[in-house]
Amino acid sequence: MKSLSFRYLCATCLMTAALTNFGVPAVQAHDEDDHKHEPVLAADLEVWKPSAVPDRIVLSWKEAPATTQAVNWRTDTSVYRAYAEVAKATAGPIPEADSKRYNAKTSLLLTSLHPAHYHSVNFRELEPATKYAYRVGDGVNWSEWSHFTTASEENKPFTFVYFGDAQNDLKSHWSRIVREAFKDAPRAAFFLHAGDLINDAHNDANWGEWFYSGGFINRTTPVIAVPGNHEYFKEKGDDGEYKTYYLTKHWRPTFTFPEHGPSDLEESVFYIDYQGVRIVAMNSNERLDEQAEWLDKVLANNPNQWTILTFHHPIYSPKAGRDNPTLRAKWQPTIDKYKVDLVLQGHDHTYSRTKLMKAGDYEPTALAENQPSGEKGQKDETGTMYVVSVSGPKMYDLGRQPFMRRAAEDTQLYQIITVDGDKLKYEARTAIGEKYDGFTLQKREGKPNKLIEQVPDTPENRREPAEEEEKKE
Repeated sequence: MKSLSFRYLCATCLMTAALTNFGVPAVQAHDEDDHKHEPVLAADLEVWKPSAVPDRIVLSWKEAPATTQAVNWRTDTSVYRAYAEVAKATAGPIPEADSKRYNAKTSLLLTSLHPAHYHSVNFRELEPATKYAYRVGDGVNWSEWSHFTTASEENKPFTFVYFGDAQNDLKSHWSRIVREAFKDAPRAAFFLHAGDLINDAHNDANWGEWFYSGGFINRTTPVIAVPGNHEYFKEKGDDGEYKTYYLTKHWRPTFTFPEHGPSDLEESVFYIDYQGVRIVAMNSNERLDEQAEWLDKVLANNPNQWTILTFHHPIYSPKAGRDNPTLRAKWQPTIDKYKVDLVLQGHDHTYSRTKLMKAGDYEPTALAENQPSGEKGQKDETGTMYVVSVSGPKMYDLGRQPFMRRAAEDTQLYQIITVDGDKLKYEARTAIGEKYDGFTLQKREGKPNKLIEQVPDTPENRREPAEEEEKKE
């Protein structure tokens, strides 16, 4: 048999060579031009096609994290009866016979690419601080067994990861951020997303890329997410005003969040208590007054030591030429009233971390290009820490303000936050895992939080002036 090198042959040449090698005469010869084959982009219709095998599996919570765990997943429409099974995880093979089976709730979603069935189960009556194994499927086509661990009912230390906008080029550019964060915080209690997970509200390929980027991580690390403006479908009328504006139809089939928010804002406005921290998720896209009333009630009856809010649009915008005075006027009085510790936001595609702020501390100024990064904790400030971050590759220009303790342009970031008793430690890290910003908040009985600055001794990531002018043109 002749020795052949297939390295530079096209598919047709390979077939011809193989047939000839086995004594079958070649049917036709190739001209040199036949080798100029261009690759064809795989169609979204095929790439993101659902099947009977579960995909887009994601953990979240509808009820108490110590005794429940929710899971959502997708299949094609041939699966009309679906299940989830759960058992205590063991060091040996999963005891399938001892697992408990739950019937899933199933809904039809007509996406931009395919009709699909989305399924959800809420595991209940679990034991606190316990590792479980679970799988989802139709009884024949199952996912792999994956783990989750229930929260403790006590105020024990834990870590979570916070992401600003992912939004664009999710598979190609955002996936490395999620995976780097997982390498740095593999035991994180949850991943928190401050809106604009995707770019086009109803685009199924966008949602496919978001799940592709997270991969197995979403199957083992629960997600808390709030909607950004890009999770809203928007259509303008002839007068330039929005005639259609509503939350993407993907949101509620994709995730299972608490439904105790204001009417018609369920699963986009909610709170979750986790080991001594109340995490309040809000929807900064609409109905701000109703949410302010709801927030007052939620924070008035809050037994937790720490309070963290997350929503999409910033109270203090770091993007040049942009401000949100209406949002600040409606929500900051309640934030100040209840001494919220930390607010995590997105939207402005830059990085900004403030000093401790309260109403009246902020006066908009012209771009403060030559402002230093702030006083390093020289004053005993009071108020709330506000952060805006971006994890995806879409970047805006920064409007540097004196209240910013650390800022950045053109930098993809993820934040690792650890709560341990009377201390909350925060670190922002770049796409290559380098520490970019840091601080610790320390609770003091009868006194405001103490801010301990831990900013690395490195320059801020800023554009060169000439580059900024080019991007404005």
